[in-house]
Amino acid sequence: MDRADLVRLRRARDRMDREYTEPLDVPALARDALMSPGHFSRSFRAAFGETPYSYLMTRRIERATALLRRGDLSVTEVCMAVGCSSLGSFSSRFTELMGESPSAYRARDHAGLAGLPACVAKIATRPVRAKEAGPSVS
Repeated sequence: MDRADLVRLRRARDRMDREYTEPLDVPALARDALMSPGHFSRSFRAAFGETPYSYLMTRRIERATALLRRGDLSVTEVCMAVGCSSLGSFSSRFTELMGESPSAYRARDHAGLAGLPACVAKIATRPVRAKEAGPSVS
């Protein structure tokens, strides 16, 4: 992959980071990157290790965890606030990444994160696919 392609892919990734609440799709992102949708998806996965859709949903779930920790929004409101249009897809992806449902995550005690700087809390709560996390060591 040449340097120009990497620059365009990074711009598309940055757009997903900025506009995660917007309805983004692969054809639109591919147009911005001056690539066909298929080439864009393959190149994105080769460069960043996941598909564009997976990357976008991970960013949305990452933002959703912060909103759910606050506790003042319902799961449906959080789903819509992060740009998801389907509560079922949102809940399935959330459960896959976080290992528990959005409702269970929202109900859990998050007081331990209260005194942490936002940048540290973000790292501590970063979504990791539950099946990739592996067994925990006690």
